[in-house]
Amino acid sequence: MSLDVVRLRRQFPALASKDAGQTPAYLDGPAGTQVHDSVVSAVGAALVDSASNVGGGFASSARSGETVAVAREAGADFLGGSPDEIVFGPNMTTLTFAFTRAVARTWSAGDRIVLSGLDHDANVTPWVMAAADRGVEVDFADIDPSDMSLDLDHLESLLTDRTRLVAITGASNTFGTMVDVGRVAAAAHGVDALCFVDGVHLAPHVRIDVGTLGVDAIVCSAYKFFGPHVGSLWVRRELLAELEPYKVRPAPSDGPGKFETGTPSFALLAGYAAAIDYLASLGAGADRPSRLYSAFAQIRGWEETLGRRFLDGLGRKVALYGKPSMDGRVATFAIRVPGERPQATAARLAAHGVYVWAGHNYAIEPVTRAGLLEDGGVVRIGFLHTNTEAEVDRALEQIVR
Repeated sequence: MSLDVVRLRRQFPALASKDAGQTPAYLDGPAGTQVHDSVVSAVGAALVDSASNVGGGFASSARSGETVAVAREAGADFLGGSPDEIVFGPNMTTLTFAFTRAVARTWSAGDRIVLSGLDHDANVTPWVMAAADRGVEVDFADIDPSDMSLDLDHLESLLTDRTRLVAITGASNTFGTMVDVGRVAAAAHGVDALCFVDGVHLAPHVRIDVGTLGVDAIVCSAYKFFGPHVGSLWVRRELLAELEPYKVRPAPSDGPGKFETGTPSFALLAGYAAAIDYLASLGAGADRPSRLYSAFAQIRGWEETLGRRFLDGLGRKVALYGKPSMDGRVATFAIRVPGERPQATAARLAAHGVYVWAGHNYAIEPVTRAGLLEDGGVVRIGFLHTNTEAEVDRALEQIVR
């Protein structure tokens, strides 16, 4: 199979929009993707059909319950787990804060945790705050500024018999660098520590399989993979059963529901399932997990084509922060144009209908470690399977002048 990008783009209403008379090139995917028309339809239908809370003895309540069940099944297929391991929440950050509070209840003074110098702040500050509350020490794994990769040797050297958790990203949301999650998980388990993964930036680019990775929990946000603004957290069943989250008394005491504070957004959960079904539709296979594997092989191949085109056209004058090839990265790039602050570059590209981001992108740790925070950060450019070679060229035309 191969992706028919022109046909697929017709299925994304936002990609047909105009801004000042021109069609924008959405290269801001790391901050949020456009939604497929099936997601729009699913959300709209659920606002009508799933308008009642769950647990009632009437039809609309039953439909709401079915919406939740379908979403959990979709999330399980997307991440490789089971429906009873899928927790929903407003977004990754909120879910991570809730998870840190529950996990920290198992820590004691003198324990340690290991965080990554490559991560988005949503996988840093929640853990730092939880550690401070419990008198737990925090160690940071270094990065290699030459290619913005996580120093796994240094990370492993930090592990001791007092390490209780290792939190890492699957892929940097700013530099595109991927992490060998399986190696980190194995190292963490070697000292009986948990491995928690921010999968937000990995999810739209690479097929995630928690069984293969061997992690204990992974979190992502659907608006980064063509769905609505809702987050999902997979937690290994045994760990989920052990943890005691903060919750109200009527909330469930077991299963994913004990982490889900308040009534969920049924409409957004319908859109979440629709986004995963869209991705699965890009592949072939007898079931949804198989189709997702097939789909992500196609997605990865096309995004690597776009990424190579971008890197080949970038030239030597523009500063690239990160890996110089598509090996070990996704198609997200951090650059700086000589003599121009990142914010000015982003504004100039926006004036030509090319949408990108500038700044630290909440990746305060790696941007600081690269010595870029005080000077405006970087320009971040991200390509998805819905982008075209022509859009790569539009960006390069303004960057390489």
